[in-house]
Amino acid sequence: MSFLTPSEIESKGFKYIGSNVRISRHATFYGAENISIGSNSRVDDFCVISASKLGITIGEYVHVAVFCCLTGGSLIQLDDFSGLSSRVAIYSSNDNYSGEFLTNPCVPSEFSGVSSAPVVLRKHVIVGTNSTILPGVTINQGAAVGAYSLVTNDIEESIIAVGVPAKPVKKRKQNIFDLEKKLRASE
Repeated sequence: MSFLTPSEIESKGFKYIGSNVRISRHATFYGAENISIGSNSRVDDFCVISASKLGITIGEYVHVAVFCCLTGGSLIQLDDFSGLSSRVAIYSSNDNYSGEFLTNPCVPSEFSGVSSAPVVLRKHVIVGTNSTILPGVTINQGAAVGAYSLVTNDIEESIIAVGVPAKPVKKRKQNIFDLEKKLRASE
């Protein structure tokens, strides 16, 4: 994997970049002036991160794995220690599929029924491969989403949710919070 140099990252014009940020030279960013990436975070190959004016905020120690897509007309926020496995898609906007409106981004807005709402992943959230998160969802602190899940509603704190649509299946262990404290103390 080939990462951008610090000067190459700076030249992209991001809103904010922390220290020790690693970004693949094969990742694509749109609206970089609205994207913040915290320290010790990494964005891997072939990710597409497209921010609206409301922005995309990636916290500290966040991993965005290969082939992820973050896009839409509202805020997307990944808090510290959250992570996206490969091929995760996060959408903060959605077309109206009812047939009442035209769909797709080529159609002028007055003919489409696009809705937008923030998507927030709180601290220590992990999302499994090939999962999709739709607009308006908050995945609360310490929750986990299983592979191939469709998240259409909020997920409670420290819950493991799986399926289409994602449903809670059990509680997640809490060791992550103690480990974070140890890591922060060692910095």
